[in-house]
Amino acid sequence: MKSKAKFLCLAGNTFYTEVRRRVNNDFKENNRSINANFLMWFKASLFLILFLALYLILLLSSFPIAILFGLTIVLGAVCAFIGFNICHDAIHGSFSSSKRINSFFSFLFNMVGANPYVWNITHNVVHHTYTNIPGHDEDIEVAPGLIRICTEDELRPYQRFQQWYAFPLYSLASLSWVFRKDYKKFFQKSVGACQNKHPKIEYFNLFFYKFLYYFIFIGLPILIMPLAWWQIAIGFVVLHMAQGLTMGLVFQLAHVVEGTTFPITNAAGNMEEAWAEHQMRTTANFATQSPISAFFLGGLNRQIEHHLFPKICHVHYGRISGIVRQTAHEFGLPYHENATFLSALRSHYRILKKMGQAETI
Repeated sequence: MKSKAKFLCLAGNTFYTEVRRRVNNDFKENNRSINANFLMWFKASLFLILFLALYLILLLSSFPIAILFGLTIVLGAVCAFIGFNICHDAIHGSFSSSKRINSFFSFLFNMVGANPYVWNITHNVVHHTYTNIPGHDEDIEVAPGLIRICTEDELRPYQRFQQWYAFPLYSLASLSWVFRKDYKKFFQKSVGACQNKHPKIEYFNLFFYKFLYYFIFIGLPILIMPLAWWQIAIGFVVLHMAQGLTMGLVFQLAHVVEGTTFPITNAAGNMEEAWAEHQMRTTANFATQSPISAFFLGGLNRQIEHHLFPKICHVHYGRISGIVRQTAHEFGLPYHENATFLSALRSHYRILKKMGQAETI
């Protein structure tokens, strides 16, 4: 097993101490909770109602195929929004100060096809600690061998076209998650450099809730809907392509854009910067002035604030972003940001194109 990268407590590095002090003081002085507010509960209720309504309409209605097709795409996007807005915060423990409430909303991750226990390992533990470090952060390994995003990856001839085929591959991410990724990550000896050792109950949870999901989204529609099994199968694939493309684009635009780095350890196995500085160099925001992005993306367009303060509910990221930006400026640290979703998308496209060229190695 590879050695874990270590972040040194560098002498004189006080950025994280100072930015935490300022953010904590802001919440204290304004008598605000770091957890869910009315807007958060409204969003959670809205997305869950939409999810249930769309599922029941698809299952029980007799609409023409074309309408069912459109509703399936919308349901796929709503599933992604549930992951972004509800489950992501809950698994981080930032939705509520109540462990029971966080546990309940974490459980809903199963209902969009993903395992919350595995996600906690790969995302909360590994990705948030070893962000963008090749060989450690498996969240950035999208279609390994097909998509190259850093110079440490081997360059293959066909990757000169990756800026074109990467986006269709992103749409398969959710389908892979449902049938492959969770099982693979669970039974690996390690995720990155973190050794896997699971409680026995998680073996049961993985298989039970996966099969429950398969029954709800494949078995039950075959039993109830007046469609052929292959039409149900196509619908299931379409749902996950919509869900996967939505998820894939959002996650990639936060870490794989121009300006972000993919640092490696030195000869001693250490990172040559403090952890918080590392987050500032490897993470980027996008479309922060868009109310639509703020509502639908669960704070994932404000990844800088999320990586520094994952225990703060995402509805508060907008208010603390000015503090983080100002503090970073005072300490001479970058604050990567693309003004719009499209500008971030173009930046990601340019990274893919650059990493597919031989001159990058």
